[in-house]
Amino acid sequence: MTNGFTRRDVRLANWREHPYSRWSFQNVSELVPVAPIGMPRGEDEASPSQDGLLDMQLKLPGGAPITALEHLRQSHGDAFIAMRDGQLVAEWHAPHADPDAPHLIFSVSKSVAGLLAGIAVEEGLLDPGAPVTDYVPMPKGGAFASASVRHLLDMTVSLRFEENYLDRQSDFDRYRRAMLWNPEHDAGNTETLEKVLVSLPKDDCGHGERYHYASPATDMLGLVIERAAGRRYHTYLAEKLWKPMGARGLAYVTVDREGTARAAGGICATARDLARLGQLVLRGGAAGGRQVVPRSWIDDIATNGDRHLFAREDGSFPNGHYRSCWYATGDDHGSLAAIGIHEQWIWIDPVRDVVLVKLSSRPEPSNDDATRREIAMLGQIARAI
Repeated sequence: MTNGFTRRDVRLANWREHPYSRWSFQNVSELVPVAPIGMPRGEDEASPSQDGLLDMQLKLPGGAPITALEHLRQSHGDAFIAMRDGQLVAEWHAPHADPDAPHLIFSVSKSVAGLLAGIAVEEGLLDPGAPVTDYVPMPKGGAFASASVRHLLDMTVSLRFEENYLDRQSDFDRYRRAMLWNPEHDAGNTETLEKVLVSLPKDDCGHGERYHYASPATDMLGLVIERAAGRRYHTYLAEKLWKPMGARGLAYVTVDREGTARAAGGICATARDLARLGQLVLRGGAAGGRQVVPRSWIDDIATNGDRHLFAREDGSFPNGHYRSCWYATGDDHGSLAAIGIHEQWIWIDPVRDVVLVKLSSRPEPSNDDATRREIAMLGQIARAI
């Protein structure tokens, strides 16, 4: 390795910590069990190079000038892709990054699940208004026992759960241990992801009354899609979305001890294939001459969603909303975004016909200042590219 450490130094207890994450985010299958989504398919198109980023002048939130390339380097970027009018126009990879290695995309996985849900709805397999229990039977008392599929899609489940990425003691650590992302405290524990999900308690408010970002909601959505489709999540995803959109690289998703996919954050894919996913959304769900995701589902993501509920809880996009696992930014271009911790992004600007992908290994999982900076930088790059 060239990162100042050896493979022996990287363990389940530290793989998401800096500097190990610079390697582990592209080698997740060595640490956590995975199920395949896509396999490499032939030669890909030549790289357009990073030249377009060298002299692109941007302004940081405080007004200081910076080039696009320097921003990528300063913000712990691993890979960057820009598409304009359906063509690759810029590509950059950090010295430690392998362009062909699937990178962990964390909660960008949620946006993939949101698109897959739209496909299942179009096929008549899934009803967004139906109770979750129509698809995943569970005992009464847990938060999801009285929620609907739409509540899962829009993060409006009344769920008593704190998204504390550094927690090593409470329900978040228990959740991460069940998905096999954290080492067990007790060697005899065999909790599954589903067992943890169905046991999580409801909060005091009603479902639909509050936007509350909580990853277990999308992991439950993954289970719902899997049961509705009658096949494993990764298989349905590969057949209905990944292959039809023209993916060409290796991709997989982490799974628990029963093979349940981590739909909320476990997908690993190449930057180029994420750009193809963004292009699919930009084209209203179409790719390769066919409608992969219903156009009505994409339009609904862009135009619906409760802005009031979102604004009360999330300050990242003051005029935006969250719908079917995607962020509508509320900017004057109607841009959409998929976001993951440690700075993973898909940015879609329909006015400029631009798709941007940034993959990173930022040391902090969550950092409001860094996120505000990234929003500013991606918006500027999309307009300048």
